[in-house]
Amino acid sequence: MKIAIIGTTACGVLGFRKELIESLVNSGHQVHVFALHYTEQQRMLVSKMGAVPAVYNINRTGLNPVADIMETLKLMRQLKAIQPDLVFSYFSKPVIFGTIAARLAGVKKIIAMLEGLGFMFTEQPEGLSKKTKLLQRIQVFLYKISFVFLHKLIFLNPDDPHDLLVKNNIKVKRMVVLGGIGLDLAQYPYVKPHSGAVSFLFIGRLLKEKGINEFIEAAKQVKQRYPEATFTVLGGIDEGNPGAFKHSELAQLVDAGVIVYPGLVDNVAEYIAHASVFVLPSYREGVPRSTQEAMAIGRPIITTDVPGCRETVVDGVNGFLIKPWDAQGLAEKMIYFIQHPYQIEPMGLASYQMAQDKFDATKVNTRLIKLLGA
Repeated sequence: MKIAIIGTTACGVLGFRKELIESLVNSGHQVHVFALHYTEQQRMLVSKMGAVPAVYNINRTGLNPVADIMETLKLMRQLKAIQPDLVFSYFSKPVIFGTIAARLAGVKKIIAMLEGLGFMFTEQPEGLSKKTKLLQRIQVFLYKISFVFLHKLIFLNPDDPHDLLVKNNIKVKRMVVLGGIGLDLAQYPYVKPHSGAVSFLFIGRLLKEKGINEFIEAAKQVKQRYPEATFTVLGGIDEGNPGAFKHSELAQLVDAGVIVYPGLVDNVAEYIAHASVFVLPSYREGVPRSTQEAMAIGRPIITTDVPGCRETVVDGVNGFLIKPWDAQGLAEKMIYFIQHPYQIEPMGLASYQMAQDKFDATKVNTRLIKLLGA
């Protein structure tokens, strides 16, 4: 088959779709990988996989209908030139406009995957703003237009189809829940947790919705009672996002000794291996990759009982589920591990086993390729 994959950034393609692309190529398919921008090195890496890099353009976050229509027509012409048997898109705007472009190009099989519903469907402690509610209605309208052309829609967790399709009365021909997209587990081998002071690790963009505020507040509370505990934050600052942390705030926290902040790193597995417990107090996820990585390496998880996150924890077995927006509850679970350090290894082993069973990219991609009919 000739397959067109439509994603967002080339960095995301190489980080999260590499195993899928290689599996499709090794099965004899011709794969065209559409991304918003490629560096020469990224083009070379995609070509080395045996796939064809292709650039398209669409504003990932903006709402300019004229520009979106023009770019959709350009993408349609690109697809017409390739004449793929299958178009597979993921993330909200590629799903909406990639699906429409594929339909206009006469593609016979169109499949999409939503790895999460995004901030517009993420509950906030103060409730959704009027602007967010308006954006949500616009996105639902666009989903209703585009989903009629889909042959199959794939979700990662069972909450998302209910919150999107059922609550908004959106019809699709077929819906499937895949589970987490999985990891190359060889890159995240099990490492026995260290002895000594208990350390906690947060990985994610430093946004309100990722739970960074609750992590910081809990760290402050725990530090007052157990100053030897350490709290490490990995992730970038999205300066254009209104819910983002500021550099000045981070500097103050680092200077005060509340957190350690190495920033964006390319050796995430090493940081996980040096941590005792992984923490992600996110408000909503698809199925978070960072948590899967921590589970594969064998770390207990503290995360929120919300869509996507709850798929990674059996409460009391491989970690704990807490209520969203609850820094006090998070601090209590952190203190549990400080007071019961002998639970870190067995709970981490339970995480490791869950990762082997649920998040092996080889197994997940086998299921996904079957769903694609490739």
